[in-house]
Amino acid sequence: MGSFKLGKMTLRSLFGKPETVLYPVQTRPMPEGLKGHVSNNIEECILCGICQKRCPTEAIAVDKKSGTWTVDGFRCIQCGACVRECPKHSLTMEPTYTAPALTKQTHTETKPQPSEEEL
Repeated sequence: MGSFKLGKMTLRSLFGKPETVLYPVQTRPMPEGLKGHVSNNIEECILCGICQKRCPTEAIAVDKKSGTWTVDGFRCIQCGACVRECPKHSLTMEPTYTAPALTKQTHTETKPQPSEEEL
């Protein structure tokens, strides 16, 4: 009885549509509710560090002195806690897939220095 099930599964996989796609070349449509990855609008960010304190995996690092905001995409679990807690709403969850990478990288954004007119 088991061999009939195995034969049916084998024939279905041989003559049916493949379940996977060649990812970098082809992509599937984004499913509803995909959280994606964290994105920061650095112009609106005040570098308060609340997102860093609320991140359960410590994937976000904020350095107010140097004016940098860094997220480690490999540590981020896309829970959205940082997005909910941001007082200026500069953080968003972009519903896109992360690009394939050969090495672990962090994404760092630097706050631009204010011009003389803004001061």
